[in-house]
Amino acid sequence: MNLPGKIAIMGGGSWATALAKIVLSTQERINWYMRRDDQIQDFLQTGHNPSYLSAVEFDINRINFYSDINRTIEESDTLIFATPSPFLKQHLKKVTTSLEDKFIVSAIKGIVPDENMLVADYFSEYYHVPINHIAVIGGPCHAEEIALERLSYITLACPDIDYAYQLSPVFKNQYLRNYCCKDVTGIEYASVLKNVYAIVAGICHGMKYGDNFLAVFICNAIEEMRNFLYAVHGLERDITDSVYLGDLLVTAYSRFSRNRTFGTMIGKGYSVKTAQLEMEMIAEGYYGTKCIHEINEKYKVNMPILDALYAILYERKSPMVVIRQLTQTFK
Repeated sequence: MNLPGKIAIMGGGSWATALAKIVLSTQERINWYMRRDDQIQDFLQTGHNPSYLSAVEFDINRINFYSDINRTIEESDTLIFATPSPFLKQHLKKVTTSLEDKFIVSAIKGIVPDENMLVADYFSEYYHVPINHIAVIGGPCHAEEIALERLSYITLACPDIDYAYQLSPVFKNQYLRNYCCKDVTGIEYASVLKNVYAIVAGICHGMKYGDNFLAVFICNAIEEMRNFLYAVHGLERDITDSVYLGDLLVTAYSRFSRNRTFGTMIGKGYSVKTAQLEMEMIAEGYYGTKCIHEINEKYKVNMPILDALYAILYERKSPMVVIRQLTQTFK
């Protein structure tokens, strides 16, 4: 397989829009799947995504838009998926054409609910994509900063690292650097956990805990992440690499972090349901918390931060009481 071939962006949100901007900086054309025809029509009329990162202007003559997911797949070789994980199954249910000869790049930082499966494993098991033909993108890379062309770093992971190296030039320009590795499983789980920890960081921020405490919280969160990753996938890795620690830091601290924002609302006294209703975008850590909590029933890793957030989100326990108890476990 010679990569990248014809590239398709699968999704119409902010991260998909940022990825389209990146890919068009290195490739002549892209295919772009959006499920809503009205969004495509508005895009064609205005030259920008009407709903997300609308300040980013696109040359629409270099984009083939599709609202038919099967036609998009048929016309493409490399498919970059950037839909929220809770909606992935909904999109894929429409797929009737084979994915077996395609290369899948997952930019989805979440777990497929119900099955509690990593995205790469889901494509492999349910759509028979060879595991060596699936890559993931991770790292501290907010869509809003890509839109502003601020220097950012991502990591490309694939079991066959040669494919990651073939893809590397697609995601490298004057404001984006990348690295390649094989740790698909570790990066996917880390991408879920950093959202979980960012919600807790937001709750603490909303409750007026300060920077001193947040620094201690991050130290405990990265240790909890390290222990879980080692238990589920004992590959040797440096947890201080940007794809692990860096992504956790930016998601826990940044004003662009929807998971931190969601947590901050809860910390200020919003109910979980009200906070969800007022969020304009999906806080994937809400779903990730339940998935990881259920997965950890098998591994039984000591994860007090995860357990605390599960108690707040799903057992409706008082954030004030739960966080106070959590602080007593920190060092």
